[in-house]
Amino acid sequence: MYSPFHQLRKPVDQQNALENVSQFPAHLVPGRTIAAAAVNEDSCEFGSPKYFALCGLGGIVSCGLTHTLVTPLDLVKCRLQVDPAKYKNLINGFKVTMADEGARGLAKGWAPTAMGYSIQGLGKFGLYEYFKILYADLLGEENAYYWRTSLYLAASASAELFADIGLVPLESIKVKIQTTPGFANTMREAVPKMLKQEGASAFFKSLVPLWMRQIPYTMMKFACFERTVELIYAHVVPKPRADCSKGEQLIVTFAAGYIAGVFCAIVSHPADTLVSKLNQEKGASSVDVLKKIGFGGLWKGLGPRIIMIGTLTALQWFIYDSVKVTLNIPRPLPPTPPKAKSE
Repeated sequence: MYSPFHQLRKPVDQQNALENVSQFPAHLVPGRTIAAAAVNEDSCEFGSPKYFALCGLGGIVSCGLTHTLVTPLDLVKCRLQVDPAKYKNLINGFKVTMADEGARGLAKGWAPTAMGYSIQGLGKFGLYEYFKILYADLLGEENAYYWRTSLYLAASASAELFADIGLVPLESIKVKIQTTPGFANTMREAVPKMLKQEGASAFFKSLVPLWMRQIPYTMMKFACFERTVELIYAHVVPKPRADCSKGEQLIVTFAAGYIAGVFCAIVSHPADTLVSKLNQEKGASSVDVLKKIGFGGLWKGLGPRIIMIGTLTALQWFIYDSVKVTLNIPRPLPPTPPKAKSE
């Protein structure tokens, strides 16, 4: 592996420590080889199948949990997008929903949300780590460093392309439940009705708009996060990451995640509105929706979405990094210039 920030081998100092275990005098700690225990803390080898599986698990926890927790906010946001005459703003949207359906109405669509975004999180994070290593290998050490932003963008776009195929049927069910009054209250009710009315296409007709929403979102989410982390450690935190406690590192993760989330919400919002309208209106195409709502209509609900996505993205990165810390998954340091260029 040639990547300067994702090496498939142990770091040099860690390798040397392992190789020099036998040089420690045996009488210091009879019957034990403490050097190996001290340096071999990772639960898996970086870039191994187990590594990708554990990263995928972290994605399941971070995406599935966070999206499910913000279901009420997501529900109101979707209703603002599809019926702005009734739901005038975020606060009014909550009030109208509570008046019409009670507190339980705010939880509509939680089941497809939990399932869909868990599947998406598996692909988003697990495949991102895979493609990042793959593309870094193809580029070589020097190019992988100097073109790292493009590498982050390419790896995240590739991961999201596959992750959304697993998300789209459940996202369609969720939006239908949340935005079509009287259609269904649960996933069990919604699925047979959707099949009867539109067939299997009901679950996949919004795949392209979903790609339009999610791929730019994910590209911004990963590239902006990775570069923001670099900048925070370089210009804000007064010491290298290696010298920071795990708690301090997680604070940096949360801050970088929130900054990335704000940009994510802005670049992906028009497509998000399009997805909501497509799943609300039976038989409508993207062109039909665009003609009906116009360019301005694509930006309805942006304020609530910035709040939701900013918080969501920050929490997802925080949870994902926490899973890595808890499970001792390798966490490479921020990238540094290749040695030949930095000396």
